[in-house]
Amino acid sequence: RAGAIVNPLPTRRRSRDLGRAHARRSCARTGGLGRVTRGPDLRFLRMPGEALIREVWAENVDEEMATICEVVERYPYIAMDTEFPGTVARPVGTFRPRSSEEKYQSIRCNVDLLNIIQLGVTFCDEDGNLAPGCSTWQFNFTFSLQTDLYAQDSIELLTQAGIDFNKHEAYGIDPLYFAELLMVSGVVLCDDVRWISFHSGYDFGYLLKVLTCKPLPETEGEFLAALQVYFPCIYDIKCIANSTVGDHLKGGLNKIAEQLKVQRIGPEHQAGSDSLLTQAVFFELKRAYFNNHLDDDQYLNKLWGLDRSGPDRPGGPYGSPALQGQASGSLGMRMGGMQHPEY
Repeated sequence: RAGAIVNPLPTRRRSRDLGRAHARRSCARTGGLGRVTRGPDLRFLRMPGEALIREVWAENVDEEMATICEVVERYPYIAMDTEFPGTVARPVGTFRPRSSEEKYQSIRCNVDLLNIIQLGVTFCDEDGNLAPGCSTWQFNFTFSLQTDLYAQDSIELLTQAGIDFNKHEAYGIDPLYFAELLMVSGVVLCDDVRWISFHSGYDFGYLLKVLTCKPLPETEGEFLAALQVYFPCIYDIKCIANSTVGDHLKGGLNKIAEQLKVQRIGPEHQAGSDSLLTQAVFFELKRAYFNNHLDDDQYLNKLWGLDRSGPDRPGGPYGSPALQGQASGSLGMRMGGMQHPEY
């Protein structure tokens, strides 16, 4: 599938073993505290009942990634959400109005300029059973309101949701170091891991930027081809919900959750809680509308707003990179304060 890749992708077992070894070396090197001096206890975000979202900062990222290497073996379905500082730029070019390439270029110029704030991941099996004990991790990245770009409205929204940017600046995870751990975790580059998301072009854009340590690809087709290497199997709930016959589920994640009578655990606009809600909505949607069976030919690797031509497009589910996203003219961007994208 990835003809340009010379070296074979690591097997999950090899990735897991490499991840364990990396975590052990890191803990031994730093006394088990990661790369910063230990601060206050920031590890757990406790929820009503039995739910527990594990907070991950620089001080415990090695330990938690080692645990995830084990968890993904038995719970390879991963619901994912990110928090990021809104959008600050619009692409300028001769795109077809509202085309998928125009939408991708908006993702590209903003992801290249901005930095991720949080990543939430929730682990479960193919039947939706959550990993026992802790199933959800919330990774908190270094972010400074003094030096990083952001949209003011988005920062206010995230602050109201409980995100403490002073903690992020003092105790946040270095994205480059996180990329080292993630690459050998058995979570990415694995065909049998399935990612569950909602309207996730920006989410996967930020993850790809973190993993590759470089700007996003120039075209939509190249972006989708890269996703197929790092995240071979993706479900986007917004694509699935939009296809429900006679009773289309509309709106953002919260609205669809309300229609499906799925209850949120934890605060909205925090990545851990959002990933947990994404997991619950996906399996309830699958049960209520699809009799617990999704046709992968129709729904696998379709991202809302990108590559909209459908499953019959040549080149597989993501389409042929040679046929996708050819925008004429050069790409520029227009700066200006903008709001957080609506999900």
